[in-house]
Amino acid sequence: MPSPKAKNNAGRSPNRTPSPHLLQRQGSDPTSARLRASESPTRRRGSNSASASATCPQQQLPEEDCMRLNPSFAGIALRSLLAIDLWMSKRLGVCAEEDSSWGSVRPLMKIIEISGHGIPWIAGTLYCMWKSDSAAGQEIMLNLLLALLLDVVLVGIVKALVRRRRPSHNRMDMFATFSVDRYSFPSGHATRAAMGARFLLTHLVLAAPVRVLVLLWAVLVGLSRVMLGRHNVTDVAFGFFMGYFQYSLVEALWVSTASLQKLLGVLG
Repeated sequence: MPSPKAKNNAGRSPNRTPSPHLLQRQGSDPTSARLRASESPTRRRGSNSASASATCPQQQLPEEDCMRLNPSFAGIALRSLLAIDLWMSKRLGVCAEEDSSWGSVRPLMKIIEISGHGIPWIAGTLYCMWKSDSAAGQEIMLNLLLALLLDVVLVGIVKALVRRRRPSHNRMDMFATFSVDRYSFPSGHATRAAMGARFLLTHLVLAAPVRVLVLLWAVLVGLSRVMLGRHNVTDVAFGFFMGYFQYSLVEALWVSTASLQKLLGVLG
């Protein structure tokens, strides 16, 4: 038979909170309980890990993440130059629309645009070569024709490789465009103007005022590309640079009349 002491223990609720006097006798008042909980092994392990993570250096990021977070000086400089290029191109596009600040000059700029297009240049060269009576004149016109074709090919390749879109404020109302003309870099008008101007100044005997007009025409062609919103400033600048050195390539590959006749004889 269970003793009365066992019955009293069995009748007690296991979740009953001990009295404050009992807690004081056991040294377990609420304040000391919280202190012991803070000194528990789990809490100590958590605090140790937090202090260790604070004192230890951060985990090293992968190399590509470090490159994105810490871009190189060249990358920053390139982005800055592109931002300046876009800003200048937007400010100089004063003829991009009829209601632009210089919209009244837009028809004149479009005439200059057509004067630097490849189709009038190729057609005019073919006509001059057909009408020329001298072998020297035909030789010059033949090499000019080859230079124009070389320009079309090289500009098309660079545009297809770079694939830079035209400025957002450009209107696609250009004269006789092709699929590659939706790209902007470099300016084909600028390459043609630089190469054509250098070709004319070298191989045609021109008076001093005419030579000045040729140079002025080349500059106006490049300027019209930016004013009409067709190109960015860097497109035109690189186009002038590319066209200038294209002429050097034409001179290196110059085809004489005798060489052409030999080639035609071999093919015939």
